[in-house]
Amino acid sequence: MIDPVLLGRRLHELRASRRLALSALAKDAGVSVSMLSAIERGEKTPTVVVLSRIADGLGLSLSRLLAGLEADRVILRRAAEQEHIAEPGGWHRTVLTPVVPGVNFEWIRTTLPPGCDAGSFPAYAPGSHEFVAVESGTVHLGVGDTEYRLDAGDSLYFPADVEHSYANRGAKPCVYYVAALVMRSRAAG
Repeated sequence: MIDPVLLGRRLHELRASRRLALSALAKDAGVSVSMLSAIERGEKTPTVVVLSRIADGLGLSLSRLLAGLEADRVILRRAAEQEHIAEPGGWHRTVLTPVVPGVNFEWIRTTLPPGCDAGSFPAYAPGSHEFVAVESGTVHLGVGDTEYRLDAGDSLYFPADVEHSYANRGAKPCVYYVAALVMRSRAAG
């Protein structure tokens, strides 16, 4: 497991050694200043995607950024440690997976209220994958130019290197899970 305080210290030291202001690294990494500051203080454990962005912003590979910080090969993330994200439009995501060095995998539980359109998501890098499973309600999943209706119990896989979208057009909330392997190009390091 990665100690958030040690991770924060490592990030601060790397940023300081490059003479980067917090705002400069936040901009380069595509992460908010408040998120980066909370990570550096050891108050927040970032997702794999956020860590990958920070590593890219520092010009490092994710494995190099996290080298020596992994204390245990088994990583436990308690319910209280899961990241809960309230999105515009009233939908909600919970990142269920712990941060695993060098692994760009996330498992997310999403709740879309009735009539909610979560919008479109850009294509990820080639080699990216998404698996979607619906727990309750109905989600309309757009993959490229095709839309799929998924009801409770349905699942779908698609290569995530195309634009995709999620919407709940029904009168009941929809709960679904996304297991995503998101490939990103990395700077040498």
